[in-house]
Amino acid sequence: MSSKILVVGGVNGQFPAVFSKISTLHAKNAFSFTLVVGDLFADPLTSTPEDQANVKSLVDEKISIPLPIYFALGSHALPEAIIQKLESSAGEVCSNLYFLGKRTTIKTSEGIRIVALGGRLDPNVIAGVSKEKHPPLYGEDDARALRGANTADIFVTNQWPAGVRSGSKVDFTSDEGEPEHQQCIADLCMVLKPRYHFSTSPNAFYEREPFFHTPTEASPDVYPITRFISLASFGNSKKQKWIYAFSLDPNAAPPVAVPSGTTASPLSFAGKKRPALPNQESSYRFSMDNGHHRRPHKRQRAPPPTPAECFFCLSNPNLATHLITSIGNDSYLTTAKGPLSTSSTFPSLGFPSHILIIPLTHAPTLASIEEESRNNTFREMNRYRSALHRMIKKLVGTDLGSVTWEVSRAGGVHTHWQFLPVSANLIRHGLVEAAFKVEAENQKYPAVEKKDIGDGSQEPNDFFRVLIWNPLSSNGDQAADGKTTSLTLPIDASFRFDLQFGRRVLAKLLGLEKRIDWHDCGQTQDEEVADAEAFKAAFKEYDFSLEE
Repeated sequence: MSSKILVVGGVNGQFPAVFSKISTLHAKNAFSFTLVVGDLFADPLTSTPEDQANVKSLVDEKISIPLPIYFALGSHALPEAIIQKLESSAGEVCSNLYFLGKRTTIKTSEGIRIVALGGRLDPNVIAGVSKEKHPPLYGEDDARALRGANTADIFVTNQWPAGVRSGSKVDFTSDEGEPEHQQCIADLCMVLKPRYHFSTSPNAFYEREPFFHTPTEASPDVYPITRFISLASFGNSKKQKWIYAFSLDPNAAPPVAVPSGTTASPLSFAGKKRPALPNQESSYRFSMDNGHHRRPHKRQRAPPPTPAECFFCLSNPNLATHLITSIGNDSYLTTAKGPLSTSSTFPSLGFPSHILIIPLTHAPTLASIEEESRNNTFREMNRYRSALHRMIKKLVGTDLGSVTWEVSRAGGVHTHWQFLPVSANLIRHGLVEAAFKVEAENQKYPAVEKKDIGDGSQEPNDFFRVLIWNPLSSNGDQAADGKTTSLTLPIDASFRFDLQFGRRVLAKLLGLEKRIDWHDCGQTQDEEVADAEAFKAAFKEYDFSLEE
């Protein structure tokens, strides 16, 4: 079902007049919601007493707003009174007025997915996503993080994507020239393939010809179409268009033929690899019950979390970003919340070093990611694992090896690997391998097989996988990359698999039984930050994401 949507450019503090205009239009058209894609508020550095009075009236609920309005982060800072209200009310300024945030993915009640990247690119924001929610600045990792959203119906940015006017016959005329454009926004638009991409240009309106994205191997006959529209500001001197209305059905299928007047995508991806592609198959697999639907009297499971709700998606605005230690092109590293180990478990390291290696793509298994993106993701996850090994060798020589484990289930949420150092002596004496085999027997699971399954795409069933790394090669050569043993345990519907199986085995092996449940291993945020910063300092020499 189509929803009527209203989009507004920069308001710059004149929201009483704009909201009045919106109310009049809404009374006649019954819009589902409104988007403000430029600055809603006046710049605090130049705001007038009237601007400040209007902000107070808004916060005090003295200005009526008849429909939901979502506002983005523009080019200048928010008023302090607005920041204080947002901090105390979870992103709501007043009834029906919601802040989209700097780096956000939301899904409206109409089922419309909105992805927003607010502010201006700040090259000084490096080595991770920015932690502050309200300053009008973002880093390239903020843009990269939003790739995990996979798709968008509406994409909102304050700056333009690089190259968007290439191949266009539509003129753009402005005394101020073209707005700032960024390659990282172009990269993100290529990944999301939004139906609409809205931005701002203070004194000019620009609507490019629609452009189509290249079909994927998974959907060779589908041509996703993006319409890029940049709105002028309200009250601009050139009387350029500042308000735009349209209808959108989020369930409408992309066209299977390129409509007349549509151009090829003007965007090009910067870097050595193509961007991760939207994972259409994984969304279908989320909805499958894998043959369990015939079980009687079973309560229907709740739908899986969306990327905006997923604990491992960087597009989740509530993600604990202080745990993130490195972001690559297709995956990222984070310290574990409630780690199995502590800073004293491996005294020679001085930090827990329980690390997660997580794909940026929101998918239940590696196998469910589209092939090209899967290959890049699997390669980069292994590159992170190798970098962790080099760090360990540099710090402690061959005293520590590692165990990396993964639960790959089609009915899962967001696949990931868990990495933990272990005593190399336990590995050399076969005790780690034996521990997994014995625990599987105790739980009456199938036999653990010594088997390398690569990215798992050829496996017929779900599986649990363990990678055991001995820092010495089979010839006892310390200078070599060591030796990895791969164990696999097939998972099927005939038994109930413990998702904490890997953690449980290692907890028993390392004498950490009291830490089997991560909920029992809580830390303060200051403690989590300290552990993450200690790890980042040790890993910096091996963090290839800082080189690219």
